Amino acid sequence: MTEEQRRKIKNYDYLNQIALKRKTLFTGSSLMEMFPICEIARSRGIEEVVYNRGVGGLNTDEFLEYIHILLLDLEPSRIFINIGTNDITEKDFGDQWFDHLMDNYRKILEIIYEKLDKPEVYVMAFYPANLHLPWQTAESIEWMKLRTPENIERCNKELKKIAEFFGCNYLNCNIDLIDKNGEQKTEYAIDGVHMYANGYLKVFDSLVQHLH
Repeated sequence: MTEEQRRKIKNYDYLNQIALKRKTLFTGSSLMEMFPICEIARSRGIEEVVYNRGVGGLNTDEFLEYIHILLLDLEPSRIFINIGTNDITEKDFGDQWFDHLMDNYRKILEIIYEKLDKPEVYVMAFYPANLHLPWQTAESIEWMKLRTPENIERCNKELKKIAEFFGCNYLNCNIDLIDKNGEQKTEYAIDGVHMYANGYLKVFDSLVQHLH
């Protein structure tokens, strides 16, 4: 974990001390941190208090290590979670990355339901990636190489099964984000993984019904 990530988590810890309990939480990695959910929700007339506890670059091991600060300490009544795309790599677990990721996701949900009082949980599908943008470099293609449409779909199918097993909600906001090849549309793409706000506006439109 980088020093920048530690600073963000420390800052969240301070904020949690004044945060309201039993509100709505969005938590996860950079795909959540970069989601301007609070601004969009307020701009669209949502009065519900919404917190964002995303940390860029976080994997599921790190999320579990800091789950109190990133989730439990807020005692949220409604949770939207998007964590795990940084586990889609052979770097640490080789071809066992998928099993490790899904095992950790189950642990996260087990902890949520053990520690919190009947939370409303939304497991968010992983967003599409795009490895074929003209500005991709050899380095970026290497760290993104497993984020193919096939692997994203494989992960999302298993996330849906896990959500069903735990009795929580599986939320797929990808319909307007995907091009004809099953990849992230170029008009939303910053780097092929992360999205500009125009992409998140589409995500918001897909989930706003669950914020009321």
